[in-house]
Amino acid sequence: DPGVEVVFLEDHSLPLVSVFARFRGGPSYFPREKQGATTAVPILLRSGGTVDLSPDSVDELLEFYAAETSFGGGGPSSFSSVNTLTRYLDEVLQVWGSLLRDPAFDSTRVEVWRGQQVDRVRRRTDVPRSLAISKFNNLLFGDHPVGWELRPEDLEPEDLAPDMLHSVHRRIFCWGNLTLGVTGDVTWDAMRPKLEQMLDGWPPCETDLVPPPPPTFAVEPGVYLIPRELDQSTIIIGKPSDVRLADDETYFAAQIGNSILGASGLTSRLASRVRTQEGLAYGVSSVWTTPARSRGIIAATTQTKSESTVEVIRLIAETLGEVVAAPPDEAEVRDAVDRIANGFVFNFSSPGLIVSRQMLYLSQNLPLDWLSRFLEGVQAVTPADVQEVFRQNLAPNGLDNMVIVIVGDPDGFDPWLEDMGTIRVLEEDDVFRQP
Repeated sequence: DPGVEVVFLEDHSLPLVSVFARFRGGPSYFPREKQGATTAVPILLRSGGTVDLSPDSVDELLEFYAAETSFGGGGPSSFSSVNTLTRYLDEVLQVWGSLLRDPAFDSTRVEVWRGQQVDRVRRRTDVPRSLAISKFNNLLFGDHPVGWELRPEDLEPEDLAPDMLHSVHRRIFCWGNLTLGVTGDVTWDAMRPKLEQMLDGWPPCETDLVPPPPPTFAVEPGVYLIPRELDQSTIIIGKPSDVRLADDETYFAAQIGNSILGASGLTSRLASRVRTQEGLAYGVSSVWTTPARSRGIIAATTQTKSESTVEVIRLIAETLGEVVAAPPDEAEVRDAVDRIANGFVFNFSSPGLIVSRQMLYLSQNLPLDWLSRFLEGVQAVTPADVQEVFRQNLAPNGLDNMVIVIVGDPDGFDPWLEDMGTIRVLEEDDVFRQP
């Protein structure tokens, strides 16, 4: 009771127990005006004390029991974990459960967190790569939770008032949204009553959280320039992708394709072309996001000196066109399969990782045998599969329909930027809003 799903893995190799909590609910389930509170709540659960314990008392107790905790959240979920010696399990569960269930949100700790975030938000535009990523996400996703970032106006004192924090907390941290995970030196027969005692008194969820509609990706392709007096240009080139997380050959081919294109580091096509052959960038990479319920993005990013900005964009576009025009070599696919398969198994290298990964799969409605299905899927990918998934998601010239974000000094660019698409100049505080 009350029917919370638990992933349990017994492991007596050390006298330790780890408990994980994953809650359905995070910033993406709430309106824009609550972004400050929804971002703050998971972190302030740990630092803000409980209704019975001051923040200092919580710190002292967890230090006395040598318990390690983590708290966080983002997008559609919030999560926490605790690790403790088996002999202190009852005491630590009581403290940890109180932090999750009965937070006090101490006003001093809230103000400290608010000040830190205000400073971080203000500094974000000082880092060209962070600014480019922020603008690219805003352009692609528009006024949608996936593209939202904290702004100074989200962090006013009234945005983090006690009633706002408690309202958000009640809607997320209720047992209807909860999945638990346990691994360590304890049997299920011993652990079950401890969990039931910890959950005793937790309220049911007030209402079901409704996920946001998928983003519409209404931005016009072209060049979006953020002028900054810099010696280097930061470049992101990308577009929406139709590949979604699923147990099918398209998803697995995209994983292999992304590794070949730019995700594998110095051995990738993009790195070989832009860095090794032409010496125009220290690093260049690709990303291919594959959400389960909406479209994702395929993109490439790099930094180069101002006078090679247009040339690097051209090289990236040519590389994208090449993967559309012809399948990769068998050796490229085999190497990519080995990299992904060998790396993926490290997600299951300890009992704690096994449990936390299985909890993630449950939250994404993936089967619990996803490890074996994933490995079988990537190992079955052929060069023709890789070319086909690129053909479905990229233009033959690699440039059409692309959104190109550049943070840099246009006075130092090499010529013919206008050939890359319609140029629009953005200011740092411009926010793109889709119709």
